[in-house]
Parts: sequence; structure tokens; C-alpha cells
Amino acid sequence: MSFSSEVKEELSLQMASARHCQIAEITAIISMCGRVSISTRDAVEMKIQTENLYVARKFAALLKKTFHIIGEVAVKIHGVHGQNRTYTVAVRKHEDALRVLNASRLVTPELEIAENLSLVNNLIVQKSCCRRAFIRGAFLVAGSISDPEKFYHFEIVCATWSKAKQLQEIIHSFELDAKIVERKQHYVVYIKEGAQIVDALNVMEAHRALMNLENIRIVRDMRNNVNRKVNCETANIHKTVSAAVKQIEDIEYLQAHLGLANLPDNLAEIARLRLEEPEATLKELGEMLTPKVGKSGVNHRLRKLSVIAEELRGK
Repeated sequence: MSFSSEVKEELSLQMASARHCQIAEITAIISMCGRVSISTRDAVEMKIQTENLYVARKFAALLKKTFHIIGEVAVKIHGVHGQNRTYTVAVRKHEDALRVLNASRLVTPELEIAENLSLVNNLIVQKSCCRRAFIRGAFLVAGSISDPEKFYHFEIVCATWSKAKQLQEIIHSFELDAKIVERKQHYVVYIKEGAQIVDALNVMEAHRALMNLENIRIVRDMRNNVNRKVNCETANIHKTVSAAVKQIEDIEYLQAHLGLANLPDNLAEIARLRLEEPEATLKELGEMLTPKVGKSGVNHRLRKLSVIAEELRGK
């Protein structure tokens, strides 16, 4: 099971205790995958259609808990090998459908569909707990989270710009930096930063998934820190080895074309010592000298040898 599916399974089993939060979650589900039909005789029917079992199960449970309505559930099997399923949960009775839509503020007294989930104007999302429930419902229907072992990405796909914008505003109310991008004629509300995705899971109250993600983040951060240190140490080793090789080449050139005996005593001493100890660090070379010389002093002498070698090559 993917991490995204684990999150949805957890959310599908969670039932808000307050009725107004239950209504907010129902509203989100209807908004994201609902269909409302009104006959010529003004008879209202409402249904949701989804390929996700968790959505169908949660919506049916919410209808029963919040409105004491038993939704009519149907499953359609399709695909080449019958591996795909589409779930429909319908409310056929006019009075029941109208009760749900009125409570969700998704229909006007004139029986016109009017979705306006403004934070200012709509009671459905004015309370913080209800906004949490709304985001939970929206994610359950159209959300996904990438495998956190690979990278961090949280998104909810919306059919229209207005839906995406109102969802972004609701998410922003929790100080989460959600952005919108257009993708294949849909609008995607997304979060990419790991810590913000943890906060989003907390907002939706997916606490088990949150702990799993935090554990993965800790391991990833530790692994990245170790890799950075190893890379740094490896680079330093390469740098030290390359410098030592160049120093030895210069000293051997001086030995062949000038003779170490013709160098000043302090330079001749460090030149012979470098040839004897090709793998020693500057600090170790300095401690072998009599009297001892610091790291910067050893580096100065070796650089001077390189300058002399370059001048000799130039001649």
C-alpha cells in the first residue's frame, strides 16, 4: 500500500464528533466529486461518484451519522480484466437530498446550485475545526502524497480555478504555503516542503501518518548529513593527496635539476622530509621537524619550493 493510500485509509476511519464538522467534510466531498440533478418537477437527487473505496465508505458513514440517511451504494466493475471499480453513493429521496444540500450551503432556496465557500461568507468553513474537516474531505477525494522516502509532495486536484482558490484560502488559514498550478485542464493545490506537509497532516488529524512521515524525515536527514560529511571528507582527502603529489613532483624536479643541497637549510629539510613521508599531513610534517614548525609554516616552505621549481622550469 502506498503512503498516500495509508493516509486516506486513516482519514476514512476518522469521524468528527461535532455535527458541524461532519457537515463540513460532507460539503468537501460533494464539492469535489458530487452530482446534483433537479427534475422538471423540482425533485432533487444527489450522489457522489468515485473510484476510491475509502471515499465511498466515509461518505456513506457521514450520511448515516449526520443525517440518519442510508445512502444507496452501487459498484460498477470495468476495465479489461475487471480490475477497476467505480463506487456511487446516492440520495434519491427529494427531502433527504435537500436536507444534505441545505446543510452544506450548496443550494439556494430557489434550488440553484451555488457553491461559495468563502471564509468570510460561509458558515461551513468559519470555524477552525470545520476547516480541518473540509481539507480532510477534499484530500480524501482528490488528494495524494508522494512516497516520502523519495521526495516531498502534497497535492489536491480541483476541477476549476474557483474551487482551487477557495481550497487554497482554507489551507492558508493554517499558515501553510499552498500554491496552485494548472495541469491538464485541472488546477492543483500543492505543498512541497517536508515540514509543511507534516503540518498539513496535523491539520487533517492524520496523526499516525504524521508520525510515520516524521520518522522517515529523521532518517533521511541523518542519512543526508552523513553523506554530506563523507563527501566533504572525501573532497578534503582528494585535495590533500593532490597537493602532496604536486609537492613531491616539484621536489623531485628540484632534486634532479638543482640538487637539494643547494637549497636553503630549512627548505632542504622539509623537501627531504616530504619525500620520506609522502602521505603525512602538514601538521604531521611540522611535528617531525626540529624544532617543530606549525602547519602554516610547513605550508609556506612547501609553497616556496613550488615557486622555485616553477621558476626553474621557466628557465
